[in-house]
Amino acid sequence: MAITLKSTSGKILASVALVGTAAAVAGMGTYGAFTSSTSASQAVTAGTVTIALGTGANNTLNVPVAGLLPGDKVEKLVTLANTGNSDLNNVTLTTSAGATGSLLTTDTTHGLQLTIENCSVAWTGTAAPYTCAGTKTTVLANGPVIAANKVLNNLTSLTSTKTDNLKVTTALPATANNDFQGATSTLAFSFTGTQRTETTK
Repeated sequence: MAITLKSTSGKILASVALVGTAAAVAGMGTYGAFTSSTSASQAVTAGTVTIALGTGANNTLNVPVAGLLPGDKVEKLVTLANTGNSDLNNVTLTTSAGATGSLLTTDTTHGLQLTIENCSVAWTGTAAPYTCAGTKTTVLANGPVIAANKVLNNLTSLTSTKTDNLKVTTALPATANNDFQGATSTLAFSFTGTQRTETTK
């Protein structure tokens, strides 16, 4: 019996010792520590890429043309403005006739030809032919009226808030034959501006 009592007491003491050790370890995690923090906030706003054609007298592209004969030219005036707050890498032009296509737009040699010029000041004249009293540059060299994604040159509107004074000339070559009589098409002009090259700020 004595041996049994001693063995039991030894087990109880050992258990108490283990519990005491665990409590001591747990108590070590309750000590405080020095801390410091700081913060900042940054407002971020995306830029805008916007080009716009003029209206009214600043855009006569919408005025229809009738009675065009071989050798005739049609001059239309339009302003192209960078109204966004970002510079542009380029501006491209796509022209189309859609379902209204005819020999005027499908014949790339004898059909309509397109040229675009820029004047550093507003073009002068109440009717065609218009003249440039400033510096005249070529924006789009003469070529078939229907084209896709043609890069326009010598534009000041690549810079934010700047505007270009464009003269759009559509010509029917003198080589157009009788097959062109009565032909009609509706031309659509689509200008697309692409943002400047990305940078690190």
